[in-house]
Amino acid sequence: MSNIEIRVPTLPESVTDATVLNWRKKPGDTIKRDENLLDLETDKVVLEVPSPIDGIVAEIHAQEGDLVETDNVLAVITPGKSAPSSDAAPTQEQDQVETAASPAAEPVLTPAVRRLVKELQLDPAEIPGSGKDGRILKSDIMAYLDRQTSSKDPDAETVASTLDSPPQPQSDTPAEQRVPMSRLRARIAERLVQAQQTAAILTTFNEVNLQAVSDLRNQYRDKFEQQHQVRLGFMSFFVKATIEALKKFPLLNASVDGTDIIYHGYYDIGIAVGSPRGLVVPILRNADQLSFAEIEKSIRQYGQKAQDGSLSYEELSGGTFTISNGGVYGSMLSTPILNPPQSGILGMHNIIQRPIAENGEVVIRPMMYLALSYDHRIVDGKEAVQFLVSIKQNLEDPARLLLDI
Repeated sequence: MSNIEIRVPTLPESVTDATVLNWRKKPGDTIKRDENLLDLETDKVVLEVPSPIDGIVAEIHAQEGDLVETDNVLAVITPGKSAPSSDAAPTQEQDQVETAASPAAEPVLTPAVRRLVKELQLDPAEIPGSGKDGRILKSDIMAYLDRQTSSKDPDAETVASTLDSPPQPQSDTPAEQRVPMSRLRARIAERLVQAQQTAAILTTFNEVNLQAVSDLRNQYRDKFEQQHQVRLGFMSFFVKATIEALKKFPLLNASVDGTDIIYHGYYDIGIAVGSPRGLVVPILRNADQLSFAEIEKSIRQYGQKAQDGSLSYEELSGGTFTISNGGVYGSMLSTPILNPPQSGILGMHNIIQRPIAENGEVVIRPMMYLALSYDHRIVDGKEAVQFLVSIKQNLEDPARLLLDI
């Protein structure tokens, strides 16, 4: 059987190339079928390139950091299984012991976590994974580093800080360091500049009293969680309220293509979430057809995948409107930037107990500032204001969401 060439898989139309992020094998190493050979970083996700056969890595044609395109040759694998470690055939008992020991010897790592482990020079075998099938999550690494901090390792606290902070210069090194942007960060920068240059972005603000939503959540939280095995959060209410407003003001669900306006007859809502690699926006497809529980489950799954670095192209592509919740980071007020070619984005913020006037009396209520950034090329100020007012009304009187009024 002749050697097998491993090529760059077909990339989506919007992605022209990928960066070789990390080789999992080197020439001469044995590899099993479906075992990961290398990681490719694109503008949106990190792709694993598995081996189609058992064999030995004969050649590597691209180095870490190289740009590659669809169908470029990455490596050559010689078919064949690796030889046993001794002349004697292993007994059934030995084989069972090796099989049982293999998961501990090779923990399941996602590309994003694998990169962190490599950068921090950690031994993944020492880090217990809490994810599905034993996957090690970023939270597992943080917990491991916390344990190291409380033990004899004096440098563990410093190492742990590198997860969320740029490297700090040592006393005998220069006071600045140059670090290349990740593909995702570079793409985010490019799209933000594109949005500023191509769209006429304006932002309108309002505030919403979330007392009614809070009362509903408190009343049905336990039953909801018992029945659906997911927590009832605020996001499902905001998604539902936004969709009802989009139905009334379809231009906020439209996009610009040259001199044309494309009206979308569906509601694919992007939910901006943070990840170790930067901000990503997975899409709730046909969100108008999803129940509260389905929305909450999807958002929870996307959040987990964002941390694992396992979001797919399909989950990140498209979208007709975006919701960004800066409140989870403590933001009081901000002006979100459009996600081209969408014409609107809703910014949620921190919920704060504030005094307001209600029926002639001053009362304390859970209040949130809302921000709507919109493309003034196709959306007039009147429509934008009314759209945000509609969201406010739906949230302050959630019965509207059930009665479709």
